[in-house]
Amino acid sequence: MIVNSRSIGTLAALAMLCLAPVRGVRAQGAAGAAAAPSKIAVINIRNAIVATAEGKQAQAQLQSQFAPKQNELQGLQKQIEDLQRRLTEGARTLSDDEKAKMQREGELLSRRLQRGNDDLNEELNAAQGELVDGIGRKMLEVLDRYSRENGYTAVLDTSAQGSPVVYGSSNSDITQEIVRLYDQAYPIKGGAAVAPATPKPATPAPAPAKKPTP
Repeated sequence: MIVNSRSIGTLAALAMLCLAPVRGVRAQGAAGAAAAPSKIAVINIRNAIVATAEGKQAQAQLQSQFAPKQNELQGLQKQIEDLQRRLTEGARTLSDDEKAKMQREGELLSRRLQRGNDDLNEELNAAQGELVDGIGRKMLEVLDRYSRENGYTAVLDTSAQGSPVVYGSSNSDITQEIVRLYDQAYPIKGGAAVAPATPKPATPAPAPAKKPTP
């Protein structure tokens, strides 16, 4: 499934989430005590959401839901390609009227394909947004609890657009641990999820077939 950046943006708070307040240091004598070093972790929220059992199950459902529409658009694409092939092969044998008729038919099919692509992308983006928001909110709770229990003062999202993270040690990456804890906290119904094949993006409408020059 394609998870879009706009949906991830609704969880922008994860880009730099201060999960535990820095405790004030009590003065000890005249010099005072030095503040404890900050403990920071990194996480890839985008990967974490789609790696959860719930995320995989939702992706499979989306794939099944939108498969008929994708197949319909692929059928239109094939019709357009067939028309273009027939025009090219019949450049010297087809009459001008036949060529004009096929040209008009190709233009109509191209417009239908473009409208279908636009509608599919809009519906898919909306469905993916709901998926990301739903899992993301619950993941925030898991992440907050884990970070407090393990003494993290901040967690940075490496998948956020414009992320300030330029380096993160693998030892500080808690993505897989959060996925594991999420699956424990929110087990899916109906058994283990099956990871779906990545859905193919809708095929863009080609330019209308041009009338070949005899």
